[in-house]
Amino acid sequence: MSDVLRELFDVIEDRKETLPEDSYTASLFTHEKGENAVLEKLGEESTELILAAKDDDHDEIAHEAADIVYHMLVLLSMKDMSADDLLAELEERR
Repeated sequence: MSDVLRELFDVIEDRKETLPEDSYTASLFTHEKGENAVLEKLGEESTELILAAKDDDHDEIAHEAADIVYHMLVLLSMKDMSADDLLAELEERR
């Protein structure tokens, strides 16, 4: 799993630097959306994950959990952190 997180984080970092116009990820790094949009998405996706879990909808649980992980990685990038920061913390919890 760590390879997938690192690869996704690398894509996020690339979009942060190159800011392609047609990229949702890049739009999160602009003043147009920015950090507040990411924080709002994390809250929204958390609620959606809870509702999916209550419905015992495995496909939706996976979808919403992936949305949370994606937006969390964007937030880490915004705070000049890395996927390794997250993985090191998780490693300590093993």
